[in-house]
Amino acid sequence: ALFYAGMVRKKNVLATMAQSLVAVMIVSVLWAIVGYSLVFGGDGPAIGTFSRAFLNGIGMESTHPLAKTIPEVLFMIYQMTFAVITVALVSGSVADRMRFSAFVWFCVLWFLFVYVPIAHWVWGGGFLGSAGVLDFAGGLVVHLNCGVAGLVAALVLGTRRGYGSENLAPFNLALAVIGTGMLWVGWFGFNGGSALSASPRAVMAITATHLSACAGALTWAALEWSTRRKPSVLGMISGAVAGLGTITPASGFVAPWAGILIGVAAGVICFWACTWLKLRFKYDDSLDVFGVHGIGGITGTLLCGVFAAKAIGENAGLLEGNPQLLLTQFYGVAITFAWTAAITLVLLKLVGAFAPLRVSLQQELEGLDISQHGEALQ
Repeated sequence: ALFYAGMVRKKNVLATMAQSLVAVMIVSVLWAIVGYSLVFGGDGPAIGTFSRAFLNGIGMESTHPLAKTIPEVLFMIYQMTFAVITVALVSGSVADRMRFSAFVWFCVLWFLFVYVPIAHWVWGGGFLGSAGVLDFAGGLVVHLNCGVAGLVAALVLGTRRGYGSENLAPFNLALAVIGTGMLWVGWFGFNGGSALSASPRAVMAITATHLSACAGALTWAALEWSTRRKPSVLGMISGAVAGLGTITPASGFVAPWAGILIGVAAGVICFWACTWLKLRFKYDDSLDVFGVHGIGGITGTLLCGVFAAKAIGENAGLLEGNPQLLLTQFYGVAITFAWTAAITLVLLKLVGAFAPLRVSLQQELEGLDISQHGEALQ
């Protein structure tokens, strides 16, 4: 909420925060009712079962077969946070123009028909995990998933009024920097916590994560310095988040030195995606969800196939003589990209058939804070 709200205009700050807040509320309840069960309630190739619906069978002493080191209720709510942030991240692509009611319905449907299946395929015993696709903490499930959904949503809704001709500068980058700091530390929980234990592997993941974020921020700043003669604060925090997202799938499989290289790759490739690629195809991904998370998710997932170290994650990558892993990672990227793009498009069209996806021109001009929530910053 802080990261995104700091990058929109003043008239849309509260509306942007509201989208993150409502994603927390909706996804948390749906996760407890049915999401957790469909993702982790069985190891079928396509989807789980309803055996854990409404958290049925989760007692004080129960554990999950995929997380025997911790109580199942802890595993359940930990995985809930991945679901929450994936849905919330999509909102960055449609900032400044999506109706709140449409976003609410999109959250419900997208969580059920996009997030839940992909999380099961990769982490819950589904066919991607069984095929050997590696995703330690969400390169496919979180970042590529939300990035592709954001790109599709941005294309369906169209560009913001004044995009390319008016000043759409951020209202308060200080908020975005604070948000980045909270995300950065929180990422240690996502990536290190995915070891499901306080262990050397968890610390390796945290170390690689931090170094990748630093390398991504430095690389992005250097590129801005060389092309624009000034390294921006927005560029530095964008590079940091790019490094964090890109290391995510590989964090528990690679050595810390590889984290630095992955961060540099994130800085270069995501910078290119958010500048040249975005301008070339003229899509209005408001807060660069596809450019940072989508492209970062692809890059990190593939580089995991290159740098994976058997001594750390029990899987050897290309550099250790196993080129097959890189091909397997590409397979995971292709399936995730195709499913997310297709189903997101269908769901947006479905929601749009019942209610407008986008606010009116007048509402966009006066700001979503007033038009959608009846309040505004003074």
